[in-house]
Amino acid sequence: MKKSLIMLALMTSVITIAQKKNGTVYEEHKAIDVVENFTKAFVAGDTTKLASMLTDDFKSYNGVSTKPDTKGTDKSKFLVNSLRWSNELDYFSITDFPDSYPDAIEYKKDNKDDLVWVQTWELLKGVHNVTGVKFTSPVHRLYIVTKDSKIKGQINYYNEQIFDELRHSFGNRKNGTIYNHHDNINTVRKAVYAFENGDLDKAIGAYREDAIFYNINDDVREPGTLEEVKKIRQTFLDNFEIVAIEMIGYPDYLEYEMDNGRSVLSWWNYHLIRKSDKKEIVMPMHMNDDFDADGKIISEFIYYNRTLLEK
Repeated sequence: MKKSLIMLALMTSVITIAQKKNGTVYEEHKAIDVVENFTKAFVAGDTTKLASMLTDDFKSYNGVSTKPDTKGTDKSKFLVNSLRWSNELDYFSITDFPDSYPDAIEYKKDNKDDLVWVQTWELLKGVHNVTGVKFTSPVHRLYIVTKDSKIKGQINYYNEQIFDELRHSFGNRKNGTIYNHHDNINTVRKAVYAFENGDLDKAIGAYREDAIFYNINDDVREPGTLEEVKKIRQTFLDNFEIVAIEMIGYPDYLEYEMDNGRSVLSWWNYHLIRKSDKKEIVMPMHMNDDFDADGKIISEFIYYNRTLLEK
């Protein structure tokens, strides 16, 4: 027991020594007010006010840059770049990320100039007014604020992929081939006409076993499985007589370059008779079927007005 107490005392001493304060974190601080005013001026495109809030040696850095020798962006270039955000984005805003707020940190060690670090967690929003690309991204920023309330530095952390779509959208770019005849179109047609003729097993055979199904009338966050959809379609056949399924126009098969996507888009009119009251119904339907490389349907999204089927 004595030995255990000695060991516990030694461990406590080590833990106590390891916990060493190096400053104070503030929820409210004049440096936070400086940063908030800076953000408002940035969103407004007020470069005159921004210039007055920055030190002459101000530098802005990309926190996710992989360049080891980055020198940052100086004051003059930063002010020019800042105008692009307000000029090129409609509905531009920067707000606190939900359930978050900025902190101000006054470090004690190696802080002879009494600098204050302000860290923010924000949500950036806007719509590019030329391309229509939507900018929505969480942003984390670190600011260095001097004792005379000037901003000396800024480090930005954000998802740079929001710029990828923008860069691609300034010109026309092909993304694959559209076919009006293809084996995958044949597969969709055969599945639909098998269903028209009450051959549910053949219709279901067009799908991969792990295929997922979406219905615009249901919660699209919870897609159905093949077994679930088979039961639903059997119930449909039990309640409705299919007089005919009429193809509208012709299906398109889209073979995308990006992500190797394969989709058949098709449009139909279902001519039905409700068995319970012999009511004749014409129900338009749009189908979007995605395929794997082996020609099996891996997902299906159907669009139709379910109220047409209800009494």
